[in-house]
Amino acid sequence: MVTSFPDLPAPTGEPDLPGIATAAPGAPGAVGRIPGPFDDRFRLGEVTFDGEHVVGSIEITSDVSDLLELQVLAGFYDASGTLIGRGRFTHHLDEGAHHEEGPPSEHETFTIAVPRKLRGTAVTAAVGVPVLVNE
Repeated sequence: MVTSFPDLPAPTGEPDLPGIATAAPGAPGAVGRIPGPFDDRFRLGEVTFDGEHVVGSIEITSDVSDLLELQVLAGFYDASGTLIGRGRFTHHLDEGAHHEEGPPSEHETFTIAVPRKLRGTAVTAAVGVPVLVNE
């Protein structure tokens, strides 16, 4: 049986966040935050941007269970604050590495590379979470 919703278009591509176009943080090297639907379920740790990578961490604060899916979206901006590209970090639970002993993982580190064609042009970044699924 297939369920359909006639007024709802089928999703295409990767998930996005509506505020990505306007989230440019300003000063070169700065990292801003893109609001998303899961902001009440995690705490973003220190996030840095060196012109080639966004590096950071996320702490799950909702009912903690195994992290099944996580996607961190980065927007990259030029010197005028215009969105010039995107990058993503995606975590999928690896069932083969899943262990039942001990508490579930609450902490995830991420690295998102600036697309090669944008290196030297991207001067700021912003991050948000469009996907967060835990048990």
